[in-house]
Amino acid sequence: MIGRLTGILLEKQPPHILLDVNGVGYEVEAPMSTFYRLPAAGEKATLHTHLVVREDAQLLYAFADKRDRQLFRELIRLNGVGPKLALSLMSGLEVDELIAAVQAEDTSALTRVPGVGKKTAERLLVELKGKFSAWETSAGGAVPLVKGAAAAPASSSADAVSALIALGYKPQEASRAVNAIKEDGLSSEELIRRALKGMG
Repeated sequence: MIGRLTGILLEKQPPHILLDVNGVGYEVEAPMSTFYRLPAAGEKATLHTHLVVREDAQLLYAFADKRDRQLFRELIRLNGVGPKLALSLMSGLEVDELIAAVQAEDTSALTRVPGVGKKTAERLLVELKGKFSAWETSAGGAVPLVKGAAAAPASSSADAVSALIALGYKPQEASRAVNAIKEDGLSSEELIRRALKGMG
């Protein structure tokens, strides 16, 4: 099992990351909660990983910290929740937001996530109830991987739209959400974060 990777961040195209570890390029998938905390390309990053082995593929999922990875593992244990839906949930909601939604039995918070209908949300709330008791005392979110933000690339809007489509949003919906953000010079990660909040 590959549990952690430390290397140079080569590419970040949500939901994919390419990390160079001593000359070996690891391609991993990550939720947006991890992308928000990544350093700029060319910088060093440490990611906690979970390996899924299938008949046709070996898939590596990466997270900014162990808490996020633990949540991912809890989610994929649930009936009907695969890695793709787990990543969508973790992209649409921060760990603390998801815990709060479960505690408050708030189906509307879950149904904002693409691929989660009312029945699925209700089932998730039932299955997750009680699983976060040890997490409730956690203070705030995880510590960022690096201080400071990367400069916004010229194609940040296009990258943000592509990432939202990859997360399951319709192209028109993704474009509308990104175009609604009027502030200039934002990174694709910040655009995605604000678009997700806006769609919520």
